[in-house]
Amino acid sequence: MAWKITNVLNLEVVAGKAQPAPPLWPMLWANWVNIWQFIKEFNDKTSEYMKQFGGFDVKVKAKLTIYADRTFDLEIWSPVTSNLILRKIAQKTWSGEPNKTKIWKLTKKDIEEIIEIKKDDLNANDIEAAIKIISGTAKNMWVEVEL
Repeated sequence: MAWKITNVLNLEVVAGKAQPAPPLWPMLWANWVNIWQFIKEFNDKTSEYMKQFGGFDVKVKAKLTIYADRTFDLEIWSPVTSNLILRKIAQKTWSGEPNKTKIWKLTKKDIEEIIEIKKDDLNANDIEAAIKIISGTAKNMWVEVEL
């Protein structure tokens, strides 16, 4: 018998570093999710991203479907685009004065590497559309894009 879905949460959590602390804990607790089970499952599923990015804290998107019997399904998506851009330009945060200071330049090669990581989650029909999506995110972060 399929259980009734009580809630669906879309989360952004640092890969391999989920902890029973705010902001994650209150959301899980309010929905009667077994916090320790979620943390173990999330950290196990995202530990590959920690290895892949060599210690750089990269946020991944996750979809948590919660059922009436307090069980859940966890679906992990690719890392957040803005985090991948910050990793490429070797920065922790973006520019404090975006209208005056551009913090770095992103080349077409850098964008193609980000597309390779996010290829399963991008809503693009071809490589040119994917380049426009990633470069648009970079421009919103006030990063110069060289195509």
